[in-house]
Amino acid sequence: MFEVKTPELREQIRRKLQNIGNLPSLPQVITEVSMMLDDERTNANDLCKVISRDQGIVAKLLSVANSPLYGLPRRVSTIEFAVIIIGFEHIKNILVALSLVEAFKTKNTNDWNQNNYWLHSLLTATAAKRIADDLRYPKSGEVFTAGLLHDLGIAVLQRFLNPDFKKILELREKENISYLSAEEKVLGFTHQDIGEFLLEKWNFPPYINDAVYFHHFPSAAEKGKVLASLIHLADYMTRRLSIGDFEWDSNLELDENIVDILGFGSLQYLDEFVLGYEPLFKSHLESLNL
Repeated sequence: MFEVKTPELREQIRRKLQNIGNLPSLPQVITEVSMMLDDERTNANDLCKVISRDQGIVAKLLSVANSPLYGLPRRVSTIEFAVIIIGFEHIKNILVALSLVEAFKTKNTNDWNQNNYWLHSLLTATAAKRIADDLRYPKSGEVFTAGLLHDLGIAVLQRFLNPDFKKILELREKENISYLSAEEKVLGFTHQDIGEFLLEKWNFPPYINDAVYFHHFPSAAEKGKVLASLIHLADYMTRRLSIGDFEWDSNLELDENIVDILGFGSLQYLDEFVLGYEPLFKSHLESLNL
């Protein structure tokens, strides 16, 4: 059962993380793009020139734009068209999240499948945005950002704290416990704490930080229960539908309080809602040629 850490304990965890010397700074492309988008003189061509310097970001941006879950009315084949059809307001949210995912990218190993991690993150983000749109949540671009970054702490663990990452895997296997429990035993904190710490360090809005920190238990969120619940629901749906699910979520349980938070009325209706998304989830995979 999830227990909310006291402010004092969370501050102790932040100090521990602050002392880990190899944690990364905010990628330069994010700073540059953010400055451009805050400048009213910036036009689509200027923005496209900066984005096009990083072909990894270009490929990911186009895969987002062409996901059936993202909901654009026609296929997007160029960055220029993506910027125009998505709009400056949402493009910043997407680029920031994609740049962070790209910055933490690593190679596949025996104990880490980068492709599965990316697919799960993308599916959670696009599904959460689509659900937000369907439920008329007003800031679906921010939902996408939080969804794409919800498991960022796991990627940080794997790349920057790899000895501890391996201990977590071993303990989880040995004691047959959840990944979250193994993280707590090995580190004294979890990937949720790591994600929240980094986003706070990089000056993300508090409600996005909270959504990442509480994505397993959204009803405990202090700010933005609805945002955290949308991420949790999309995350849960990948496991419920067995599409784009991620090993780290093998013990994920639905926080049933989201039935009331998101206004579903009953667990039965929520499950019917989830099953109704199965064709879109499958189409999403097909759009990625997997």
